[in-house]
Amino acid sequence: MRGTVAGARGGVVVRWRDGRGELVVRGVPDGGVSARVPLEIAASYRARTRGLLGRESLQGALLLSPANSIHTFRMRMPIDVAYLDRRLRVLAVRTMPPGRLGRPRVRARHVIEAEAGAMELWGLGVGSVVEVRDLR
Repeated sequence: MRGTVAGARGGVVVRWRDGRGELVVRGVPDGGVSARVPLEIAASYRARTRGLLGRESLQGALLLSPANSIHTFRMRMPIDVAYLDRRLRVLAVRTMPPGRLGRPRVRARHVIEAEAGAMELWGLGVGSVVEVRDLR
């Protein structure tokens, strides 16, 4: 599901493979778990390109990695989008209707997509930290 590679500054770069997992949302300010969400992981170019295109709904969330921007062309539903930095901290959350092009986020390394309104229910907001767990 995931592997790690040492970064240029001694940090760790996380790389996932396409598959399924669980998204654990840690809320702000206490850092306690506010939600556990079924997760699809799109790490290959092909899976990231397909994303949510043509879907009517999504149970849980979709993680696109690596990614720092998205679009909603040819989508059938509005979506919530969370941009994550390399430490999986939320930099920004936006709701996007179909047919839009999102601005790239300079520090973003990963993007989470979900049905519109879901992220608010999970308590996911700017400053939240998420964890991706392998369900194997």
